[in-house]
Amino acid sequence: MAELSVTLYSSSFCGACTSTRQTLDSLVPLLGERVDWREVNVADAPEESEQLGIMATPTIVITGPDGTERMRASGVPTSQQVLTAIANALP
Repeated sequence: MAELSVTLYSSSFCGACTSTRQTLDSLVPLLGERVDWREVNVADAPEESEQLGIMATPTIVITGPDGTERMRASGVPTSQQVLTAIANALP
């Protein structure tokens, strides 16, 4: 079972979302099965996005296995920023 979930909230015509997706994709091989990765297009999941208060794309939300939010950030992160956030969120 994964220790964390990383969700990218994106939109179809968001150039910054493409950059963020590439950053996250580059980290998947480094973290193996410790992290579940998913992407949610806010247009395809408006209820989820609204419920979580997603106001801008890209937004990354890191949650624990129980669904508790451990970190949230909007904008385009660097690989180092994402790795630091994940390290800080790990139990």
